[in-house]
Amino acid sequence: MTATDQTTATDQTTGPDLSRSRDLSAWAGVPRPDRAPIEGLYARLEPLNAATHAAALFEASAAPGAEARFRYLFEEPPVDAASFQAWAEAAQAKTDPLFFAVIDRATGRAEGRQALMRIDTTHGVIEIGSILWGPTIARSRVATEALFLFADLIFRMGYRRFEWKCNADNAPSRRAAERFGFAFEGIFRQHMVVKGANRDTAWFGMTDGDWSRLKPRYLAWLDPANFDAEGRQRTRLGVS
Repeated sequence: MTATDQTTATDQTTGPDLSRSRDLSAWAGVPRPDRAPIEGLYARLEPLNAATHAAALFEASAAPGAEARFRYLFEEPPVDAASFQAWAEAAQAKTDPLFFAVIDRATGRAEGRQALMRIDTTHGVIEIGSILWGPTIARSRVATEALFLFADLIFRMGYRRFEWKCNADNAPSRRAAERFGFAFEGIFRQHMVVKGANRDTAWFGMTDGDWSRLKPRYLAWLDPANFDAEGRQRTRLGVS
């Protein structure tokens, strides 16, 4: 992603929020997401499987720049394949967060991971988190589509709200949230203690009403015609 791809929180919140005025008297909640693959044009999300994904994910996680990639994650950079295998096995067993490997369809390799978490089926709220997009897919259409696939899935399932949270000091993550169409909603001060340090948390949200406006713009951006032979975008992702 580039600086020209960034939008402001004010831009993102223009237009009607269709969900706020809807009659919810018959609301009965939503189902949990399944552990099932999600197919895209450039990315495929596969439920994390340590036996299948750990080796490639270790390479993506430990590649040069690992310190920066892990700076704001809850884990430390992996030190060896064995310890990463143990992490992947533990992550695979969890249902919240529900981890997926991000597969680059051009190579068939797992180049990143992301999770659906804080899954609230009663109120229809869910968060994307624990994102690590390795250097091969970071700032690419693969990563953007990986986000799109989660958003499209959960809103088709009937969820009302999709959340993105990050350390308030994590400027790249905050820019990414805004680029993807999440609206900035504020800072939760002294929200967590992470790696022995205070974390103020920046909250971003997207509603089903927002998604009705954003989805066509994602589809237009992801259209193969929007990319040249080297995979460079012709038109930026416009979510304002």
